[in-house]
Amino acid sequence: PMYFLLSNLSFLDICYTTSTVPQMLVHCLSKRTSISLIRCFTQMYISVFLGTTEFLLLAVMAYDRWVAIYNPLRYTIIMSNRVCFHLAAITWSSAFLLIAVPSLAMHPQFCGSNNIINHFVCEVQAMLKLACSDTSNNQIVMFVTSIFTLLLPFSFIFVTYARIITAVLRIRSAEGRAKAFSTCT
Repeated sequence: PMYFLLSNLSFLDICYTTSTVPQMLVHCLSKRTSISLIRCFTQMYISVFLGTTEFLLLAVMAYDRWVAIYNPLRYTIIMSNRVCFHLAAITWSSAFLLIAVPSLAMHPQFCGSNNIINHFVCEVQAMLKLACSDTSNNQIVMFVTSIFTLLLPFSFIFVTYARIITAVLRIRSAEGRAKAFSTCT
């Protein structure tokens, strides 16, 4: 089960790299340093989607490690291949929904010819600075979305690993602690 989640994480990192590096190389190696608004929004959406998926997947992996430490004898039953597949599917689809809904709600208007971003990749904040319409609602939507995509998974990961560390430190023998910590790496 752990290797299935690790393979998802590896695939995610490959996708993230291939979503930003090619355009960055084009800008660095050629004189063409512009990108269309649609391509910029697409790149921005894909990178935010993949980043959100990574945060959620890391939370699922923390849960996987918690099960391995707290229920080592029932680990393969609790974290079966089917459960891991469902958790991964939920992670990818949740990230899609967490990003798609606010993206549909945001409609900044761009006007004029001063649509130049001095960045290598398209970022949300840089795009909103180019908008000539009021972006305060977009800022609120981004803030709320950020709480769900960053703060909640981070809090879950922090609490999960804190519980794992306290459980491992309660083990009396040094060999037992070493074996338990090796389960998490």
